[in-house]
Amino acid sequence: MGFVKFLKFLRLKLRGRRAAERVVALDINGEDDVGDVFSKGTLARVFAWEEIEKFTMNFSHVIGYGGFSTVYLAKLADSSTAAAAKIQFRCTQRLDEAYKQELEILLRIKHPYIVKLLGYCGDDREEGTLILEHAANGNLHEKLHNSSSSSSLSWRRRMAIAFQLATAIDYLHQNCIIHCDIKSPNILLDEHLSCKLCDFGSSKMGFASLVAPPSKSRATMLGSPGYVDPHYMRTGLASKKSDVYSFGVVLLELVSGMEALDPLTGERLTARAGPMLREAERVVEIVDPRLLSRGDFELEEARAVAALAATCLSDSPAHRPAISDVLIAMREKVPSISCLVR
Repeated sequence: MGFVKFLKFLRLKLRGRRAAERVVALDINGEDDVGDVFSKGTLARVFAWEEIEKFTMNFSHVIGYGGFSTVYLAKLADSSTAAAAKIQFRCTQRLDEAYKQELEILLRIKHPYIVKLLGYCGDDREEGTLILEHAANGNLHEKLHNSSSSSSLSWRRRMAIAFQLATAIDYLHQNCIIHCDIKSPNILLDEHLSCKLCDFGSSKMGFASLVAPPSKSRATMLGSPGYVDPHYMRTGLASKKSDVYSFGVVLLELVSGMEALDPLTGERLTARAGPMLREAERVVEIVDPRLLSRGDFELEEARAVAALAATCLSDSPAHRPAISDVLIAMREKVPSISCLVR
């Protein structure tokens, strides 16, 4: 049975059990504390700028950078837990809108695999400030590409992160939000190496199916090189399937250990690995050598995941699965995550 037919079969098979297929939080640490994935809204405190300065010890410890933002280590006065203060520049209308949009989205949503908003600065300043939960293990891009082979992520952990990311995207799509910038640098990892999707400055809310930017010029295009949906690049229309395409790139990144865009040649991972995705006997050629050297991967799972990535990366959005179908396929085809799904 072809992979697309397999997805259609599963969808029909489980149509009457849609509510039951809503994914709950993964108990990846052997605990039974499973939260309500679909609870909405979060409690966030409003801080003065002086408090932000105090929390960050006058912005003394940088822990990350974005395109127009800097992230500092912070510690709230009433908590011993570390936090992250994201300082977003608002010097243009576009940047100001991006900050307000990210704040609005984070105030509306609550999910175990999406970064939690703890507070924000209420002062009217050129800088926008978000206080977020701290991800102790950096981001997925760093973990995959800046780590030694001895500390690289295991196959099981990679599959858990992929599944967690898919549940986060599914939650967003069910709440009429397109992320528009799914990529490994935007997948933070907490102390348990669980996914914390972040950066909603490019996201779109309240859509029916498609969202068009004000102009189709390159200047208004969202997304990141190597991850962005080529259909969106051609038409200027973003949809849920744009996120599915980007998820497919991340899935391929997890399997191969290669970057979405080669920093030396500029070659896209999809072009480099694409010819091998649909040939089951060649999938082993793209598996991360660090996993191969340790024998730390399941060949049949790798083949299933590669086939799923190929479907997500279809040139036509109509041929890509819904992210809910991705979750169903992973549950059926990747036994490594079976013990993580309640």
